[in-house]
This record gives sequence, C-alpha cells and structure tokens, in this order.
Amino acid sequence: MCPQITEDTLFSGRLHCAQHTDGYRFSVDAVLLAHFLRPRPGERILDLGAGCGVISLIASFRRPQVSITALELQPRLAELISSNIERNHLHDRISLVQGDLRQMNSLFPPESFDWVACNPPYGKLATGRVNPQDEQAVCRHEIEAELGDIIRAISYSLKNRGRTALIYPANRAAVLLTGLKAAALEPKRLQIIHSYPGSEGKLVLVEAMKNGGEELVILPPFFIYEEPAGKYSAAMARLYEP
Repeated sequence: MCPQITEDTLFSGRLHCAQHTDGYRFSVDAVLLAHFLRPRPGERILDLGAGCGVISLIASFRRPQVSITALELQPRLAELISSNIERNHLHDRISLVQGDLRQMNSLFPPESFDWVACNPPYGKLATGRVNPQDEQAVCRHEIEAELGDIIRAISYSLKNRGRTALIYPANRAAVLLTGLKAAALEPKRLQIIHSYPGSEGKLVLVEAMKNGGEELVILPPFFIYEEPAGKYSAAMARLYEP
C-alpha cells in the first residue's frame, strides 16, 4: 500500500515539502540546523541522513550558490527527496544518493565535501519508547547508525578544515563533543536551544572543524517560544520568513 503524503510549505509557500503522514516528519530541529550552516558560495554540502530532504531544501533556498548532496538510507524517504527536489525545481542544486552512511567509502571519495549537516538519531535503542513506525524509528533511534558511525562518516566526508553542523539533545552534548574531538573534529561554535526563557536547554547546535584549533565560541541562547502567549519568538519567526 502506498504511504499517505501531505504537501507542506515553508516561506509563505515558496518552498514545498512532501512528507509521509504516518512516517518520519521533520520538526523545528531541521529548521534550526539548516539556518546554522554558514557555507560560502560554491561550497559542497552533504546532508547526512536527509530524511525527507527538508534541510537540503531550506539550505538550497537560503544559499542558492551552494551544491548539496542528500544521502538517505531508506528507499521510501529517498523517493520523497527526489519528489521534493523536482517539485521545487532544485535538481541543478541538490543531488540524491540512496545509501548507508556506514559504507561511505563505497559512496563518495574521501574528503569530498566542505560541509556536512546532520540531525542524528537522538534515542539510544535500549532506552525510551521506540516509535511504532519503522521509518520514524530509524530516524529517531540508533537502529541503523549510532553516533560513532555518524561521526566517522562526517570525518571521512569532510575536506581538511571543512566544517560540520549538528543538532543534538542538550543532555547528551558531552557525548557529542567528546566524540567529535576524538575524531579531530574540533568544536568551533555552540548554541543552546531553549523552549522558553528561563527553561533548561533542550537542544544544542554545534559547528566543528576538521583539524581545527581549540577556540570555541559560545553563542547567545536561542529561545523557540516567548511567554506568556506560547507563540514563536521573534528569532524563531525570522527563520520562517521568505
């Protein structure tokens, strides 16, 4: 049976993103990460574990002079990415590769990219409640790839002095930073994401450089919502502006 699909839009309808109704659906994490990237014109970005391709779509919309490769393991999601690329007429900016990030040497030559963006699975397989839909489970939990696999794939893919950007739960930030440093991916920028002012950090955005120095910039905290209305903060709302 063919999965049901919704047609969602971003940036006042200028960007279209089809998603599976009952499968993996992107959240605010992807929007935050896509805007955290800082590529220069002409640089190549790898969207590692691309899901429905929304990070690639946003990055291409915001940075039309970069080249993006979306890598996705799951065939149904790869089909969605292909559809989203064509729907938005971005086939000259975004390419799709279906494959396993644990086998990068069979997919790309080493050091092929200037940037790697990744929204890794957050949940340890043995902990928490696993999503009932397989597509969601693979995207949200470390079923097909653990954090160590992802970091190795990033290190393999990045050019010397290339950069990676990731978003991860704040309560697992120490694990992420330790893993990056062990792979010679030196953290350069870090921003903690809070739901509301005064709340604990929920997520962390990290930019790291391959074989970079030890200087780390801690950016001001980012608040998704404002109180008391519970609407998007001005900073968050700007990320959705066309």
